[in-house]
Amino acid sequence: MKKVIGLAVSTLALAISQSLYAQQAADIEVVEVTGNQQSLDTLNPGDNTLKGIFGSGLSAAETPRAVTSLSAQAIEALNINDLHDIVKAAPNAYASSGFGTPSLPSIRGQLGELFQDGIRRQAGNNGFGLPLSFNSVEQIDVVKGPSPVLFGSTQRNGGFVNLQTKVAPTTESKGKVTLRAGRWDQYSAQVDYGTAIEEGKSGIRFSAEYLDHGSFYDFAERDSTNLFVAYRYTPSDVLTWDISAEYYDTDYPDNAGINRPTQDLIDNGIYITGQGTQPNGSTVPGAGAIISPTGEVVIPRNRVFTNPDDINGAETTVIRSSVEYKMTDNVALRNITYYQYLEREEIAQNSFVEIIDGADTFENRTELDYKWNDSQTTTVGLALRYNDVLGYSQFTTEADNPIDLTGPISNRVIPLTDAQKARLVELRPGVYVSPGAQYDVDGDGNGDFNLSDTTDSTAWQTGLALQQRSTWTDKFSTIAGVRVDYYDVDARDPLVPIGVEAASDSYSDTLTSYQLSVVYKLTGDVNVYAAFSENDATSNSMAGGTVLGGNNEINPLNFATENTLYEVGVKYAPNSSWYAEAAVFDQTRSLRNRDGSNSGVKTQGFELQMFYQADDVWINAAYSYLDARFDDSAAFQGTAQVIDAFDNSRPDIIEGTGVGSPSFAAFPASDSRVQGIPPQIASINAGWQITDDLQVGASALYTKSFPLDFLQTVHIRDQYTVDVNADYQVTDDLRLRLDIINVTDEENWQPLFEGGYFGATLVMPNVPRHAQVTMQYAF
Repeated sequence: MKKVIGLAVSTLALAISQSLYAQQAADIEVVEVTGNQQSLDTLNPGDNTLKGIFGSGLSAAETPRAVTSLSAQAIEALNINDLHDIVKAAPNAYASSGFGTPSLPSIRGQLGELFQDGIRRQAGNNGFGLPLSFNSVEQIDVVKGPSPVLFGSTQRNGGFVNLQTKVAPTTESKGKVTLRAGRWDQYSAQVDYGTAIEEGKSGIRFSAEYLDHGSFYDFAERDSTNLFVAYRYTPSDVLTWDISAEYYDTDYPDNAGINRPTQDLIDNGIYITGQGTQPNGSTVPGAGAIISPTGEVVIPRNRVFTNPDDINGAETTVIRSSVEYKMTDNVALRNITYYQYLEREEIAQNSFVEIIDGADTFENRTELDYKWNDSQTTTVGLALRYNDVLGYSQFTTEADNPIDLTGPISNRVIPLTDAQKARLVELRPGVYVSPGAQYDVDGDGNGDFNLSDTTDSTAWQTGLALQQRSTWTDKFSTIAGVRVDYYDVDARDPLVPIGVEAASDSYSDTLTSYQLSVVYKLTGDVNVYAAFSENDATSNSMAGGTVLGGNNEINPLNFATENTLYEVGVKYAPNSSWYAEAAVFDQTRSLRNRDGSNSGVKTQGFELQMFYQADDVWINAAYSYLDARFDDSAAFQGTAQVIDAFDNSRPDIIEGTGVGSPSFAAFPASDSRVQGIPPQIASINAGWQITDDLQVGASALYTKSFPLDFLQTVHIRDQYTVDVNADYQVTDDLRLRLDIINVTDEENWQPLFEGGYFGATLVMPNVPRHAQVTMQYAF
């Protein structure tokens, strides 16, 4: 029903806009824009404006943080199609596969936050959630470190991506149609058109995207529809109002890669066969199962842990409003409003269930700039955020290593036993999930249920921020800020076992954040900066909800995550042809584990990026070094090491320990290296305008060897990927582009999950060489 409503709203908006356009067509001067050839001078990241991060917009070169800003032209030139692709340009932005569907960025070795126009979006839970469409996006800003005080307290603090939304034109009419076809029957189409309604005062823009993607991987097809409409109203030079609505409906896979990641699998593609057996003799995958090896085979890299009968999809509607009003010469007002409704449903054959039966998120933030003089500006911000989540979860009976992927699909099915069902609650016929609280039904003093992320929770967040931007001399400036966020949270059990009263709890807390940035101009071209940030953050479950713990109370530690950043950097921006920046950082933050607990992580590192362009050549390069370690904190894995999954009946194949898998291993507090993160990354991208009509380009990415598991028994070796492309302007309006991805056909691998929980259980094979053809017509 909501899908129908979303389509109806979009259709209504289209009809209204066409009516407005028809009424005023006689008064509108039609400006014909021909040609869609890429302009190299728009690729320089230093020229881009980063809206909202420190109030009114600063350029990337002026922003006192390590940033990578990608314009719409750069997104297209670099062939960036999802959040994982930002590693092509942004240092320390390497991400795990996110079960094949990236929904969050990964920055400096941990999941980062996702914002759009400075407001936190509903995204994934621990990296797996709603995939992201760029249909509504015209710029991507990757910023390192915790969010600034104006953005407020968040959940993830390694860094963040701020998406800038497309806006409607008010002085012209233009559009484009983009069609793409790729290997494995991957097809997509996008139509983007904007026009002025009243010349110079108002305009409207529509963008529609449809994806029908087959997959290299077995049973991993994806399809989606995204509809976007934006309206801009600028009645005077002092007022601009942008409003937009976006509807997104998608079906996508839960792709868990290949299990049993031995070093021989990584190096040679050798897979050990044999279905695991539980201690009770059952060959149904379950906790503590042990595999007696039956042989070795070279497993096809498309033979991943998916199931054709899995159900997985999501549907969301987003409404945004942004008002900028210059009240007087020295007073400016900004108001941003965001509302999102999200539904998601996954029912997997391996017993995993995650159903978001409705998540409403609303935020309104008002910022007032008072300019005392040319050198002092005070910003006061007031924000109200509401998050209401009803969701059901079940991940306690998964077991991945016991499954032999070379056998029949039935190997991958985990039917629940009567004993397992008794520790869950039936949500609907045949679908069992955890209750949202723990109960002792039989009176033996122990809880009788398995808990996961089931919740019916409501959170109110009220934030008050104060920021001071000061220019003390021609060379020296500072940005200082403080924010206080008050949280008021209620959580209830939405699915109570028969015979007990639903548990509930309320909790309130106050979180603070501080920031100080200093910029010193060494010359007119070189800025040196230092940044300090300290903030409290939350730890939430799916859709940002709050769960009850085993004692049926909200855990206060969910509101006591502390994060600190020290960063020093230098930026070089002499002109539109050059941009470079380097940063050294020391950052401590919290990592949310799969079971809901938190581990401290400390990171130190170095980042470097540069951009250069001449009349017909551009080049972008980046390098990063990262040392990420547990900060005297415990670590967790589903299984301690992959050999634990096997017995020692075939030492000629593998010397197993017979511990069993999963065994839910916990490692004591240490400063061990965080698994699943490359310590060094290097990338380079280049383009060459050979003639007025023909441009060619290439992209290369290198990652240094890193451990897949906590005990560092298995490593992903040094890897590289090379992509090439050619872009031909057929006519003034028509252009064709060919991309060949992984042109050398490397058999690369990727971790599955941030935090390394599945490091001894699963690993993702990257896709082989493939081609994409894109046709774009401008009108």
